[in-house]
Amino acid sequence: MIYKKLIAIVTVTLVLSGCSGASESAAPPPPPVTVSVPMAGDVVDWDEYVGRFEAVQNVEVRPRATGYLSAVHFRDGQMVQKGQLLFTVDARPAQAAQAQARAQLAQAEAAYANARTELARTQTLAAARAASQEELEAREATLRSGAAQVAAAQAAVQARALDVGFTRVTAPIAGRVSYRRVDPGNSVTADQTLLTTIVSSDPLYFTFQGSEALLLKYQRNGTAGQGTPVRVRLADEGDFTHPGKLDFIDNVIDAGSGTVRARAVIANADGFLKPGMFGNLRLEASKAYPALMVPDAAIVADASRRVVYVVGKDGTVEARPVQLGPLMDGLRVIRSGITRNDRVVIGGIQRARPGQKVTPQAGKIERGKPDDGSAAVAPPASPLALPAETR
Repeated sequence: MIYKKLIAIVTVTLVLSGCSGASESAAPPPPPVTVSVPMAGDVVDWDEYVGRFEAVQNVEVRPRATGYLSAVHFRDGQMVQKGQLLFTVDARPAQAAQAQARAQLAQAEAAYANARTELARTQTLAAARAASQEELEAREATLRSGAAQVAAAQAAVQARALDVGFTRVTAPIAGRVSYRRVDPGNSVTADQTLLTTIVSSDPLYFTFQGSEALLLKYQRNGTAGQGTPVRVRLADEGDFTHPGKLDFIDNVIDAGSGTVRARAVIANADGFLKPGMFGNLRLEASKAYPALMVPDAAIVADASRRVVYVVGKDGTVEARPVQLGPLMDGLRVIRSGITRNDRVVIGGIQRARPGQKVTPQAGKIERGKPDDGSAAVAPPASPLALPAETR
């Protein structure tokens, strides 16, 4: 019995040993992953702000003549040119006053002519000692008074002519007119009744608020001065498609909010943009600097850290903590943590485990479709326009 048990144990041991050898010979190779060196290039950071469009010029149209509104000469919301007729106020009272002023001018001119004739006659008599010196001086005073009355009458005629002209209300600027607030037949009062408003449409201002900290950064870096390029996108747009330039930075910091008001000028030749619209603005916030970029999908969250997997020469995976920069076209700028020669796992990342071996396969990092409005990646010699999302 003992002999049979020994034979059984030896047999089982041999069988298990054979199975173990078979499993070792059939062990699978390291899993394949796709690797690539980071894409290198020069980038420019952009800061993002929320603001709204404002008209460069905004005018409230009011009459300069009192009377009854007789006609409206525009359609609500149309584009108007400077000097275009918008409203007409009943001009008959002003025309009557102008005719009266002209009659008074004619009367003053007649009196002045008579005074000149009387003075000439008196001068002749005074030369013959037939008129006194006092009479001569009185005639001269009458002539001077007549000249003054003529000048006053001429001024009155000009004033009445202005009143007649003021019955025609014209556009003070070119732009888009609002709706008429007064219909024909209503009485209007000079300099009081609001008839409509006109706003200029091209270009427009885009105003926004920036923090004191960012203003200090710009001043120290020598960036974000007047003329700095900006780009704006509307609420329903995915891309920053409206270019412009920084036009103005206020000279004081708001003590309550700790922000400073700034303004950019945006072209609006087609009139699509309207004053009051909200938008997001990206402001060029740095000079061009070299950076490394990897696909955003290659970034792995490790607790509070962000890491990328790097494959060593022996095929071992290593987790590298990295400092992230902005995202652009699906590529994430890596500020620190990797070098331009590291082989970063960009595909099959779910098969990579730190400390384990993999089979690296060469891949290539390519730009994706822009989805955040930043500029496309340029060759290394040209700067890249990137949003400064993480700084």
